[in-house]
Amino acid sequence: MMFISPSKGQMSLDELVVDLLEYISEDLTRTYKLIVGSDSHARETGTCFVSAIIIHRVGKGARYFYTRQMDRRITSLRQRIFYEASLSLALADDLMECLKKHGSEDMKVEIHVDVGTHGATKELVKEIIGMIVGSGFDVYIKPDACAASTVADRYTR
Repeated sequence: MMFISPSKGQMSLDELVVDLLEYISEDLTRTYKLIVGSDSHARETGTCFVSAIIIHRVGKGARYFYTRQMDRRITSLRQRIFYEASLSLALADDLMECLKKHGSEDMKVEIHVDVGTHGATKELVKEIIGMIVGSGFDVYIKPDACAASTVADRYTR
């Protein structure tokens, strides 16, 4: 799987992890959040899924990376949201393994999902949260889910 960095171009997950660890080492006095989120957009020809990884230097900016894939057209909102969440879970697992390989197994990954307590996805909130928390990750929903609702959303269109 290849990721795109807006400033550095294409990179593998391993290269991405090296880059984000270098970013952290530039300022060790700051607090960092490592965030994964996914979003999708149904089109006539299929559904575009985007997953993003964000390293947020709290109070001082962030870097992000994303990957995009086209899949068959999924018209069911429920199915699309669960697939987005499963993409984020799989990516978070892969990211944790790669961090461990680079000696940073103590970093926590939080997952942002594109659901909220208002709107069409409100019936899915408890199920999605349960699925992610049950997998061992912290989860955030809208309006606190910037990885899914802002970064990933930007590249689905």
